[in-house]
Amino acid sequence: MFENKSHETLGNQGLDRFLEPYFAQYHRDRCYPGLIFEQGKRKMVQINVPASDLPALLKSQPSANNDPDSGKNRPEVKGHADEIKEYILKRANKAKAWILGTLTANVNPEEITIIELGRGVCLVVIPREVKLDITDGQHRKRAIQDLILSSEAASIADSDFPITLVLEADFNQCQIDFKDMAQTRPLEKSLILSFGEFEGRVGITKYLIDHVLMFKDKTEKIKNSPNAKQKLIYTTNYIAKMVSYAFANEHKNELKDFDVKIASEDLGNCLNQLFSECVDSQYIAETPQEELTVENIREFRENCLLGTSAGLEILGRLLFCTYNQDNKYFNREQVSEIAQIDWSRPSKIWKENVVLSTGKITASVSAVRMAVKSAKEHLGWA
Repeated sequence: MFENKSHETLGNQGLDRFLEPYFAQYHRDRCYPGLIFEQGKRKMVQINVPASDLPALLKSQPSANNDPDSGKNRPEVKGHADEIKEYILKRANKAKAWILGTLTANVNPEEITIIELGRGVCLVVIPREVKLDITDGQHRKRAIQDLILSSEAASIADSDFPITLVLEADFNQCQIDFKDMAQTRPLEKSLILSFGEFEGRVGITKYLIDHVLMFKDKTEKIKNSPNAKQKLIYTTNYIAKMVSYAFANEHKNELKDFDVKIASEDLGNCLNQLFSECVDSQYIAETPQEELTVENIREFRENCLLGTSAGLEILGRLLFCTYNQDNKYFNREQVSEIAQIDWSRPSKIWKENVVLSTGKITASVSAVRMAVKSAKEHLGWA
């Protein structure tokens, strides 16, 4: 329900005093300043809501029991809300900035009151018994709610969250709205890493891409796979995984407690040494990208395991064997031994583990594990 109110008095008194009578009138309800806009032939309203209001204000209706028509949004993804909570707490506990995207909800316009103040500014009055149906953002809402109701409430209590309120009563249209909003393409892992903060694994990875000759100008930073026609060999994600293995022997370890400068320089120097000493990678490593041909890149990726994601994972695991965790350095003599391995695909070291009988490469967990074991036996490290 819309009400038009003159805003002529705004020039003679402060906005707070102007709005106070409305807040007093609707003190038993929830009142939020808002902005009205039009999109898709409908009016919508943007409001900002304190974190403490969200549990009572929003409700989600996820589909269940294999019946999409049973709800207005997707079935809950187990663990996703916990990931969001972990993200907020990690950032908040370190007094670092964090951000969550706008939530979208819908409500029957007959159930609320919108007082138009002019120029799209309004006051939105939502009765206590009315709840907004989430169209997009149910996991964010769950994470916020869990935090507010937990002992960690202080980490989020002073925060406000924007809600785009779609004035829509038709259930079918609400489902269509969700489907339309869900069309966004997921971000590639390499792009997410490329936009990460310069710390831990992300910081080390960014350093390596700029300072290791094998990676410089030869790494895809946006997409999930490198394009040989653009003379690219690796992706940010390949290198990040290798970094985690090299320092912690775990592919998802974020290395948050590592000194980025020291760790980056040490691993960077080791990799430059290794790729220059390895006969299979020396030419590619020491030749600037602009001087390489597309055929050079294709041949390297086809013939050398170090030109694949599986090869980098194996390399990272072997480098971990050379890493002195007490003194924080890689044993350069052992790094040279790794460089002397036959990294070509036909090598018997990789036969029937990561290199299949067909000649194709597999990066399955078991295959990589067997390949690392075979390499360590070859080096006499087993």
